[in-house]
Amino acid sequence: MLAAFPRALPSDCANRSCGEFSSWATALTGGTGGSTVGNGKVAAVPTEPTHAYARRLNSWDAAMIVIGGVIGAGIFLTPATVARHTSSSLELLILWAIGGGLTLAGVLCYAELGARRPQAGGIYVYLREAFGLLPAFLFGWTMALINYPGSVAAVATMFAEYLCAALGIAGSLYVKPVAVGAIVFIVGINLFGIRAGAWMQNVFTVLKLAAIALLVITGLVLAHDHLGLALIGKAAQPASTWAFAGALLPVLFSYGGFHYLNDLAGEVRNPQRTLPRALGMGMTGVVICYLLANYAYLAGLGHAGLANSKAPAADLMRLLFGERGATVIAVGIACSTFGYCSIAIAGGARVLQTMGADGVFFRAAGRVDERTRAPQVALALLGAWAVVLTLSGTFGQLLNYTTVGEWLGHVFGIGTLFWYRKHFIDDPAPYRVPFYPLLPLIFVITVFGVIVASAINAPGDAGMSLLLIALGVPVYYGWRRWARPRVA
Repeated sequence: MLAAFPRALPSDCANRSCGEFSSWATALTGGTGGSTVGNGKVAAVPTEPTHAYARRLNSWDAAMIVIGGVIGAGIFLTPATVARHTSSSLELLILWAIGGGLTLAGVLCYAELGARRPQAGGIYVYLREAFGLLPAFLFGWTMALINYPGSVAAVATMFAEYLCAALGIAGSLYVKPVAVGAIVFIVGINLFGIRAGAWMQNVFTVLKLAAIALLVITGLVLAHDHLGLALIGKAAQPASTWAFAGALLPVLFSYGGFHYLNDLAGEVRNPQRTLPRALGMGMTGVVICYLLANYAYLAGLGHAGLANSKAPAADLMRLLFGERGATVIAVGIACSTFGYCSIAIAGGARVLQTMGADGVFFRAAGRVDERTRAPQVALALLGAWAVVLTLSGTFGQLLNYTTVGEWLGHVFGIGTLFWYRKHFIDDPAPYRVPFYPLLPLIFVITVFGVIVASAINAPGDAGMSLLLIALGVPVYYGWRRWARPRVA
């Protein structure tokens, strides 16, 4: 029973040495995974591998992970889609501001969850403790095995396309080899540990921020004498109220990815302070970047020009610098997408490792290398599957199928905050989300609305997403039955 275990970790537990922390967890659980009770729930005890993760990420690293996990290719492409569903420049900016505010509400909730449970695995860990091992497995089943590698395959392919375009390599012959090479390279760097991965991530996050800064400066230079007109640009065509609401979907998708830091929480120094700060500051920086970038598009292209553009970033740069400007921004987008892949691989591997430690995935994947403190088997498995999806070209449809599952994961992930507040009411929390329960409720209701809108817009994809989740149930019980004789 849950009551048989301590209701919270010792206050200094997250800052202890890895060996002491691992020994404490192992002594309670009798192994390397969480302690399961009769109904499949896991007691509120951290899942720690034999050789625990080392806390090597500082505040700067953590903030760069938040920014790099959110900013991929969306801000360079999505504004054109949003413009086609809005009636004015002001409406477009308001949409991006609303999306940023809603995302910040969710980020603050994840900040409290991360501070309460600063462990590798993120949402998987919260679902496991609050609702049991089966719901956690279903999340891991759809995300770590399909969504994460599918995202990596899709964005790596995009990286290859932009890199080839920047280098003047025509045709699609080199796209897949370059994409596979990028995935292999990222996995190889991360095998050396989180510091090596963080160093690479920091470099590419700074480069993607530089690309956005270049866009903003270009837009302001083009419209230096009529900046105010950017807010009243003429629409390509009038947009209905439903179209305006529907435009919030791609905006929220562009703001997605903020949860990756929680997946890596087991490697953040002083996590009770660092996680809330990094999440809040990082996401605030993203919102500012997105608003400035959209204003630059409107200042340079106008609302109608943005709506008619298929590559707004390249079109904006081309106005001032010609084809050389389009090449420069192609390099910037390549850097941005490469950095996203690095974070997705690192975060997804930690979810797989946690599942392996819990016995609901290959036990070998649950190991953490004693020397590098990296989940090397989980990294290799995730990278290999992403390579397969890249070569097969099936990642696009898989991602469409898992969209509903991903957002359901966010809904139930934030929902665990209510469970923690109820069951650990007397425990001191290093950080509490402000305006509770209003902010969590706003985020949950909004995201649920996004799910409904997505299902209405693409019922086939939504149905397949729910089917993939449901298929996880027999897989879970089959795996548990198969693995039981192998558990000591």
